[in-house]
This record gives sequence, C-alpha cells and structure tokens, in this order.
Amino acid sequence: MKKIILASRSPQRRKLMKVLGVPFSVRTSQAQEIETITTNVADLVRDNALLKALDVAGGLRGGEALVIGADTVVFSRGHLVLKPGNLKAARRHLKKLMAEPHWVYTGIAVVDTATGRVRIDYEKTKVFMTRLSDREIRRYHRLVPPMDKAGGFDIEGRGGLFIPRIEGCYFNVVGLPIAKLTRMLRDFGVRVL
Repeated sequence: MKKIILASRSPQRRKLMKVLGVPFSVRTSQAQEIETITTNVADLVRDNALLKALDVAGGLRGGEALVIGADTVVFSRGHLVLKPGNLKAARRHLKKLMAEPHWVYTGIAVVDTATGRVRIDYEKTKVFMTRLSDREIRRYHRLVPPMDKAGGFDIEGRGGLFIPRIEGCYFNVVGLPIAKLTRMLRDFGVRVL
C-alpha cells in the first residue's frame, strides 16, 4: 500500500484519520489559503484543499504517496466565518452563528505523487445552534480555545452542548468527512474495511 500523508496540522483531522485504521503520517502545508470567494464556497474549499495537498506533495523527496489536503470553512448569511484572529472576534463569530443556521464546508483533495492523479470533492453540513448568553460564550471560550477552529467552535467537545441538530455529515463539522474520504481513497486502491 502507498504511504498516506495528511497535509494538515489539525489535531481533529489526525483523530479522524485514525478512525480509518490506515497508517499515515502528517506534514503541515505552508500553502497560503485563499480567503475570498470568487465563484462559490464549494470551489473555495476544494481549491484550498488542493493547494495544501500539492504543497506537501511537491516537497516530498522520492517514494510513492497519497497526500490528503483538507480545508474547512463556515458560511453564514452570505459570508465566510474563518478562524478568529482573537477572542473578541471569536465571541462575535459565535453570536452571529447562533442567530440562525449556517453551513460548514470541507474540501478534500487526494494527490497521488507517483502518477500525478488528483481527486477533489467537498461536503457541506447545516448546523443549528442554541443561543448562549455573553457569559456562557466567554466561559465556553475559556474551556475550548477557539483560535484554531473554523467559526471558533467545536462540535466533538463542549460545543456539542449547544448544537442540538445538524443536517449532513457530523465528521464534516469536526473537519474531515471520513465517509467521503473513504470513497475517494478507494479510487486509489486503498481499502479501509
């Protein structure tokens, strides 16, 4: 089996890769992410995932590998809600997201370094949140650091306390839609079951 490399520093994505049960290593991409929608959100996350995968694939020295890139963003009221730059922004983001349902998009790219073959796809999930008071939001952010999370929240930890419902893939909201990734890896001859 080809070596599998995850082009991400996200601890959530690493945990989800372990669920697949295939050996993998991690290399962080240095690619500059695109933060402006030019066509649509799906294209944005697919393009960013591919940028990350190609960046890591281009830095490999010999050997065959499948490089997986991923990018997750939150989309609300016609705007991207990216990783917050500071705690004040994180609180503002969370209040905005609690006002109405929003979408989480994740793009995935798989690059075969031996053949140059590429497969790109995306997943989107609708997220519904319960409104929290300012005090509860501050307390949540003391317990769960928001700076490394799209939208400044998690679903797999304490964030699940105020997310009563989603429509779509749960793992997409965590940061890696593993059912879709499993199908994509199958196209490269990797079987997880």
